[in-house]
Amino acid sequence: MIELRDVTLAFGERRLIEHATTRFERGRVTALLGRNGTGKSTLLRAIASLGAVESGEIFIAGSSLTTIGARDLARHLAYVNTERVDVDTLSAHDLVAIGRSPYTDWLGRLTAEDENVVCDAMRVAGVEHLAARAVSTLSDGECQRVMIARALAQDAEVLLLDEPTSFLDLPNRYELCRLLGELAHRDNKCIIFSTHELDIALSLADSVALVDTPNLIHLPTQQMIASGNIERLFDSDFVRFDAKIGAIRLK
Repeated sequence: MIELRDVTLAFGERRLIEHATTRFERGRVTALLGRNGTGKSTLLRAIASLGAVESGEIFIAGSSLTTIGARDLARHLAYVNTERVDVDTLSAHDLVAIGRSPYTDWLGRLTAEDENVVCDAMRVAGVEHLAARAVSTLSDGECQRVMIARALAQDAEVLLLDEPTSFLDLPNRYELCRLLGELAHRDNKCIIFSTHELDIALSLADSVALVDTPNLIHLPTQQMIASGNIERLFDSDFVRFDAKIGAIRLK
C-alpha cells in the first residue's frame, strides 16, 4: 500500500533517514519508534506529502506521490498530528465533517450519505456525545479523538497518526490502539502511528518501524523484539529495555 524506495530524508543539513526501502501493507498496524529528533514526524509528513524527500520515491497504491493531486491523495490518506487546529468557533461535528471535503462539491455541501459517514466516524471514535460542543471547549484529549474522527470521515485506506496517545490517559491510550487495530484488521486499512510508549506499541502493533538514524528498520513486532535493535537503541546507563514485558525499566 505504502512503499518507500531508496528514500532519504533530511532536516536542514542533518540526514535523518538514508536509503530506506520498505512496504507498509493494508490490514496491519505499524508502530513507528525512535528516540527524540530522529525523524519519526519527518517520515510521517513525507508519506503524507507534507514534507520534502531529499532523494528516492514514495508510492501509495502503486502511484508515486509526485503524480497524485491533493484531492485524490486525501481520498487515499488521512493524517493526524498533535497540533490543535485553529477552528475554535466550529462544533466538533463540523470539524469532523471537514473530513468529507475530498468528496463534496465546490461549496462543501454534505449529502445524506456524507452525514451518515460523519456520524459513524464520531461513533467509532467515541466522540458522538461531543457533536454539539464547540472545539474551544474540548480538552486536549477530546480534541485529539475528534481529529481522529475527522480522519475516519475521510474514509481513506491509509491512516497516519503522529503521537496519537499524547493527550490521553492510560485507559484511553489502550482503547485508541485497540481501535486502530480494529480498523486495520476489520476494515483493511494501513495504519502507521508514532509513539514513545513501547509497551503499548509492542503489545498492539503488527509490525514496528524503528528509526535508528540513519537507518529505518521495519520488522514484524516479535522479530523486532528478538532482534536486539530496541535494546541497542534505548538502553542507557539508567534504563534498559525488558523484552519480556516490552517496556523500558529503570536499572
